[in-house]
Amino acid sequence: MFGAFRPTQPSFVGLLWKTPWKLSRTRKANVRARLKRVDSVIEAVKESGVQCAALTKALELPKEHEMPPRDKYTVFSRHAKGYRKGIHKVPKWTRMTLRTNPKGF
Repeated sequence: MFGAFRPTQPSFVGLLWKTPWKLSRTRKANVRARLKRVDSVIEAVKESGVQCAALTKALELPKEHEMPPRDKYTVFSRHAKGYRKGIHKVPKWTRMTLRTNPKGF
């Protein structure tokens, strides 16, 4: 208990990773910029003339300016109270597309 390797205060508390309950302005701006960069990459691939199944799927997704804020910053969650949760609560949310909702929602 006492010595060089005694536990620190955060390990006593139990909550080590503190995730804010809502996105800050800066993080929202980063989300919008990331979506715009993805849109520009999709457009560049389309203009290059390459045809593949992944490109046709990507062209069906809504663009950043077509998405409502509700879809930009939240995702569907059947366990959440209002069936929505913040996008930053999803693991690896910067690496996968979250532009679509389940059918009927």
